[in-house]
Amino acid sequence: MIFGNIKNLKEYDFLEDSIKECFAYSKNNDLLSYKKGSHEIDGDRLFVNIVEYETCDKDQRFWEAHKKYLDIHFMLDGEERIDLNFLNNMQEEDYVEEEDFLPSQGKSNSSVILRKGDFLICYPNDCHKTAIKVKESEKIKKAIFKVKIN
Repeated sequence: MIFGNIKNLKEYDFLEDSIKECFAYSKNNDLLSYKKGSHEIDGDRLFVNIVEYETCDKDQRFWEAHKKYLDIHFMLDGEERIDLNFLNNMQEEDYVEEEDFLPSQGKSNSSVILRKGDFLICYPNDCHKTAIKVKESEKIKKAIFKVKIN
């Protein structure tokens, strides 16, 4: 996993071109004005899901990981906590291939707080639990870029 802010993108020049493509897309498009839902960028190789939801207590959320896609969580408005752990520390449940969804059970070993401009890149071994409130529940808007893994 990689946690950063778009103000410091020069520090992440080592990232794969497909990830840099997401940052360029966010710079050249007003994602805040996008409606909720999935927006194609390059077929199933690269797309962005725009989500809006209320953050809540961590007990109301679930652990997930992905096998086919990287997740790049990019905060557009509001703040949320995301709990993290490595997949090999978790108890995996049945993988749902058509949704690229690997539910898991376990405990957090770290967390990040995403605020406007922050991003979190989750690789296949990065289990994450999203939408956790920081102080009070609040409505957030976030872009989740999905980058197909070769």
